[in-house]
Amino acid sequence: MARPPQATITDDDLFALRWDRGRRDLTGPIRRLYGDTVDADAFLDRLKALLHQHWQDRPADLRLLDLQRDLNPDWFLSERMVAYVFYIDRFAGRLADLPGRIPYLADLGVTYAHMMPCLKPRRGANDGGYAVMDYRQINPDLGTMADFRAATAAFRKTGISPVIDMVVNHTAKEHDWALRARAGDPFYQAFYRMFDDDTLPKAFEETLVEIFPAQAPGNFTYYPDMGKWVWTTFNEYQWDLNWENPEVFLAVLDTILYLANQGVECFRLDAVAFMWKRMGTGCQNLPEVHDLLQLLTQSTRICAPAVIHKAEAIVGPSDLVPYLGTGTHAGKVSQLAYHNNLMVQFWSSLASGDTRLMNYVLKTHFPESFRRASFAPYIRCHDDIGWAITPEDTAHIPAMDAKAHRDYLSDFYNGSFPGSWARGADFQVNEETGDRRTNGSFASLAGLELSVAAGDDTGIDMAIARIRLGHALIASYGGIPLIYMGDEIGLTNDHSYLTEPALADDGRWMQRPAMDWAVATAPTGPAARIKADLRHVMAVRKTMPQLAGDVPTRVIDTGNPALFVWQRLGDDRTVTCIANFTARPQSLAVADAGLDAGKLTDLLTGRPPEVADDRIAIPPYGCLWLR
Repeated sequence: MARPPQATITDDDLFALRWDRGRRDLTGPIRRLYGDTVDADAFLDRLKALLHQHWQDRPADLRLLDLQRDLNPDWFLSERMVAYVFYIDRFAGRLADLPGRIPYLADLGVTYAHMMPCLKPRRGANDGGYAVMDYRQINPDLGTMADFRAATAAFRKTGISPVIDMVVNHTAKEHDWALRARAGDPFYQAFYRMFDDDTLPKAFEETLVEIFPAQAPGNFTYYPDMGKWVWTTFNEYQWDLNWENPEVFLAVLDTILYLANQGVECFRLDAVAFMWKRMGTGCQNLPEVHDLLQLLTQSTRICAPAVIHKAEAIVGPSDLVPYLGTGTHAGKVSQLAYHNNLMVQFWSSLASGDTRLMNYVLKTHFPESFRRASFAPYIRCHDDIGWAITPEDTAHIPAMDAKAHRDYLSDFYNGSFPGSWARGADFQVNEETGDRRTNGSFASLAGLELSVAAGDDTGIDMAIARIRLGHALIASYGGIPLIYMGDEIGLTNDHSYLTEPALADDGRWMQRPAMDWAVATAPTGPAARIKADLRHVMAVRKTMPQLAGDVPTRVIDTGNPALFVWQRLGDDRTVTCIANFTARPQSLAVADAGLDAGKLTDLLTGRPPEVADDRIAIPPYGCLWLR
């Protein structure tokens, strides 16, 4: 029998199919954002041409990855995903050296490698690399774009997804767009928020907050050579983009797609909360931000379906959820967002030994799951901890005051509170409100620095248990757990930044130490113990489909303020996780956790938990994964 003729699908056919799939998710945001300034159909034509050009330029191996992820669009929600976040120079040296460190990451179980800011920044002060002057060049201190492509290819070959930062709220004032604007080009002046006098800036300031009140007070800067005020939310050298201008959207998307073709598989969209401005508001988390995220995400999905986006929105609980898609945006905006509230509640519960606020916040403000999206939980990162604890939430906790609790946490973690085992530092003290944020590495905040200096073996054991508890929490709560470089070996605060003039005024560098490879490879000691714990936790995670990012997470309030309990509601069976946030042994009635004592296994130990009189024993700072 003759075989039927075989259909041939061309690359242009694939693009046309993806365009037809994605167009409907572009039209609404375009009309809502830009309907008064552009013809929507003509704008769609320009957008389609831009996407098609980058699709034509896309390398063959990335097109194959696109096809694989079209068939498995939820790849990033797998229980096998584990993230590692690092500065290239502090981890490996230069980009050319990075492939040689991949075996170390693979040994940890890493499948997602976030290279901290590596695009070309302005010289001198640059907000840790987040003041970018050229998005299409690599920081020359790290290497070249060819080195970057080689590194992303090496990651991809090993099954690790490369991730970089894309700063979307602002550029450095030395960026080509800014230089053209400063020279008087009206086209590029419209790329930024510029004002001929201070009337509107003063009106905006009435409702704005200061992000860096100690080092960069105010939100606007006057430039005499232009005779204009420029919106500078973060620092004078970072100019806020004007996303009301559709040309800004096209220009930024063009940049994202260029970088995607260099091998980037995930973009951490920096400072997304600030992208849209409106008089009389705090100019954060406005509804238009989510339309912009939908446009960026769905445009990328047409041209480069292998690529996802992560929203860096460090905001309060009520504002955080929409970054993963709610209402008409469900399943259409950023696929990942930082779960900064989980981080805050971890440290709050650890200091107080009281999980009541943690239970209330995580149970009340967050849905059990999202549509094709999930959080990226973490315990520490390169930034400070902002104590996002509100009066609205503490009102539900007897005898707790939001301001007093924030002050307590700041004092506890800077080490000044009597009996504190933490060794952090205040950051960005607001003299008017008294609010402070906190710096410090995971290990130093967890008590390891103090205990090692004192030669306190019991204290070292307790610090390691706190670190293990944090890693077990983020590995099982839902989403891609993020390990910050050095946390896997308990690196403590590094104050050497004070000797570097370009860094000395930014205390966040204390939690950005260089990798200590001698410590990382030591066979014994606290570092070896912490690393072994982490490897084990992540290895067990990878065997448990109930811990995938699309499996619902349900918080269970047991009435015991020492314990935090959550369930992962798998299709086949449920995993119940119990965490003890105190230095005292705790117990929980089997019935209160909805469990059957006769059939329990703690997946982290592979053994049944200790049960007596129908109560499960949880050791100090212990975490059980029960199935």
